[in-house]
Amino acid sequence: MGRAVLFVGGTRSGKSGMAQRWAEAQAPQRLYLATGRADDEEMAARIARHKAERGSGWLCREEPLDPAAVLAHVASVHAGTQQGDCPARSDSGSAGAVVPGVVLFDCVSLWVANLMAADMTEKAILDRVNTLAACIEAYPLPLALVSVEAGLGMVAMSSLGRRFQDTLGLANQALARVCDTVLFVSCGLPIVLKGQLPEEIC
Repeated sequence: MGRAVLFVGGTRSGKSGMAQRWAEAQAPQRLYLATGRADDEEMAARIARHKAERGSGWLCREEPLDPAAVLAHVASVHAGTQQGDCPARSDSGSAGAVVPGVVLFDCVSLWVANLMAADMTEKAILDRVNTLAACIEAYPLPLALVSVEAGLGMVAMSSLGRRFQDTLGLANQALARVCDTVLFVSCGLPIVLKGQLPEEIC
């Protein structure tokens, strides 16, 4: 079974870069599971820049609403290769798809925001979070998750902002319970909340 590490912190805390370094130390082929959407030019440029910074050895799958389905698919393909079966076909239909050895899910907070934008209730969102948590508990590959800690500042002024803070806080708690390691990242430095500091980022 793989090891799951949750990297949580504020904006520009260094959490994504740290998660990437950890993932790169796990396997030469990695999957970046992205929840961000290129809804405007600035976001499109940001996504392109991040792809360029990751360099070779990375596959990318964008899934703004149902990352658990992608994780389940990757796990099934991995199980098939472990048993000697032919790899599943890629999305383009070509055989011999590359099977990643680690997954980086970035990020939980954008995923929650996407679900809210789709007019899902808090209960429906947390049901999806629980489905993801169940997937993580039995996941066969190393898995890094990135999320924002939205509860360190003042309470949001708008009802939408308060709903986001509340829902994301509950989502982070649910995922932290099933991860082997939880790191709070601030100023590019990790603080261990659960488990031990991974040697890969010491």
